[in-house]
Amino acid sequence: MATNVHLTPELERFAKQCVETGRYNNVSEVVRSALRMLQDAEAQKERFMAMLEDAEAEGERDGFFEIDDVAKDLDRIIDGAGRSRK
Repeated sequence: MATNVHLTPELERFAKQCVETGRYNNVSEVVRSALRMLQDAEAQKERFMAMLEDAEAEGERDGFFEIDDVAKDLDRIIDGAGRSRK
C-alpha cells in the first residue's frame, strides 16, 4: 500500500539526517519507526489509563486515604526504622 506523507521542512530535515547517520536506509523507514514508537506510546498510555481507572475503582470500593494520614504513617515508620538501627 502506497501512502504519501507530507512532512514539514523541519521534520523532513530530521528524517534525512536519520538516514545520513546510517541507522535507516530511507525516509520511509524513519516514518515507519516513528509510527511504531507512536503506536507503543499509545498502548502504554492506554495501559496507564486502565491502571488509573482500576485504582480509582479500588478506592471507591475500599476507601481512600488522606495525604496527611499517609504522611504521618510514613513518619512513624521512618522514626521506628531509625530507632531500630541504634
